[in-house]
Amino acid sequence: MDPVAEVRGLRVEVAGSPLVDGVSLAARAGRITALVGPSGSGKTTTGRALLGEFPAGARIGGRITTPGPGSVGYVPQHPTAVLNPARRAGALLRDIAAGQGGTRREIRDRVERALRLAQLPDPETVLRRYPHQLSGGQQQRVVIAQALLLGAKVIVADEPTTGQDPVTKQGIVEALAAVAEQGIALVLLSHDGDVVRQLADEAVVLRAGRVVDRGPADAVLPAPTRPTLPRPRAATRPAVTRIEVRELTARHRTAHGTVPVLHDVTLSVPAGECLAVTGRSGSGKTTLGRCLAGLHCAYDGAVLLDGAPLPRSLRARTRAELARVQYVFQDPKAAFDEHRSLLDQVARTAVRLRGADRDTSRRAAVQTLEQLGLAEELTLRRPGALSGGELQRAALARALLAEPEVLVCDEITSGLDTATRDAILTHLAGLRDRQALSLVFITHDRTAADALADRTAVLEDGRLVTCR
Repeated sequence: MDPVAEVRGLRVEVAGSPLVDGVSLAARAGRITALVGPSGSGKTTTGRALLGEFPAGARIGGRITTPGPGSVGYVPQHPTAVLNPARRAGALLRDIAAGQGGTRREIRDRVERALRLAQLPDPETVLRRYPHQLSGGQQQRVVIAQALLLGAKVIVADEPTTGQDPVTKQGIVEALAAVAEQGIALVLLSHDGDVVRQLADEAVVLRAGRVVDRGPADAVLPAPTRPTLPRPRAATRPAVTRIEVRELTARHRTAHGTVPVLHDVTLSVPAGECLAVTGRSGSGKTTLGRCLAGLHCAYDGAVLLDGAPLPRSLRARTRAELARVQYVFQDPKAAFDEHRSLLDQVARTAVRLRGADRDTSRRAAVQTLEQLGLAEELTLRRPGALSGGELQRAALARALLAEPEVLVCDEITSGLDTATRDAILTHLAGLRDRQALSLVFITHDRTAADALADRTAVLEDGRLVTCR
């Protein structure tokens, strides 16, 4: 079967260093080709090359063949990056469908068919909502429907199951399989071996920008093993409450009023302890973390730091309060300025929040980044030249430069391969123990939560169902 799209001998070089070197792959109709490998191995660079997108200043070699303009769709790791925050999902999809002409009925039928293929449950409710009112799994399916309506013959899915709970993850897997059954070629970028084994007809293994193996997933992927992670330790200090929420009821604003997303939640985190926050997509985990950090202020109740109320909005918080409570976003790409080097942006935190001079800040940034596995040479690049996993580690380093007392981590390990994830969790465990750092660890990864956390809070439909 001839490929629908093909990459041959791809080389992408930034500032004299290759991001990928000699990569080749073929995407065939109705089949799923997976690109696998650790964070920074070149998966996203290769996948985005099919869309004709490259990092700023990159030198490109090799050959890329696609069916033509607009024929390659993209499902990003963080779907909010391609959804218009000011438009409801239904209006967006109907406008795309209308571009092909036809009656209102024909336009509606095209949207309904795309939603069926994307296996979006309760589509009528979803179509009425804005992107920020949708769970991560719902956003992913809307983006898949968008690609289908645009007539994509090839879809590049970049870590589409990252940060999803097991039920939502399985739903996305089934949606992608259904898309392939329609004769569309899928290129799956993933570090999740279980997902690759379920979906891929062929796996291409990358390491340091080169292809090191290819073949059936079961043949080229290592057998799944239980990761070695830090284990919870017995408390060694008095349980003095550092941060807490009392009777927190949070809302999202809509065009028709407000929608409650958290209901009367009361929680506390002592100094030097880790509270994991788990639950299905859409259960309110991220909203809780954003309330702690001053990023969501539409709530009743109180957020207290060492017993004193914190201002609801980060704009009203002092520099000291901002430094004491730091937040690491699930989507690190959106949190960095594309036009400045990563090192400068990480170092800027110590200047802005701690008053450190430029040289001291850069030395601290280099040291912290290296502890998280990012060499200085790599961080001199702009964010677009780094992988999602590398950016996630940089986002963590930037927060740590503030020397916080409370760190809210929103799915920060979801974009990392197992070895890198374990190293990050071990680093966080060390900070918790040595510096009495309080951690709020929002995650779908129950293995990581069980290993790192002293207690786990479970949210369901915005309500706290258990905390122990």
